[in-house]
Amino acid sequence: MASMRKDQNVAWKLDPDVASIGTHLEELRRCWVKTLGITGPQWMIISVLAGTDNCEGLPVKAVSKALQVDPSFVAMQSKLLEKQGFLLRKASDGDGRAVNLSLTDHIRLRISGLASHQEALNEFIFSDFASDEVDDLNKRLGVLKKRLEKARLKVALDF
Repeated sequence: MASMRKDQNVAWKLDPDVASIGTHLEELRRCWVKTLGITGPQWMIISVLAGTDNCEGLPVKAVSKALQVDPSFVAMQSKLLEKQGFLLRKASDGDGRAVNLSLTDHIRLRISGLASHQEALNEFIFSDFASDEVDDLNKRLGVLKKRLEKARLKVALDF
């Protein structure tokens, strides 16, 4: 029972730190979106697409799943990004009802123009970490994210 209580304290102590990290990341995100003239959610869509090398693009459903938002939201925002010349929307070859999203060369160029700023920022943020420690942190945060998703579902069922 004592170890359970200790674990509960760890979770309660972790919550404000994670919330604070989220707030700081959101503030950094605001700088990038201001530079590009887009919204925060649009930046997140672009980030998901920038993280893939799939030349066919990603289906709207895959982007919405990655962002944990409704596919209709991604569809609506992608249309706005397409008008700005940032995204290409193309019917899927396999399923004409599905729409694949991919970045345009225009936004890739703009993102690459920000790369040196992002690299300097990453160097500053992670200066106290060795490369393998950053990799380990990413893996552990991924595990934590999955466990929190499961915990959220468990709590929703319990209450």
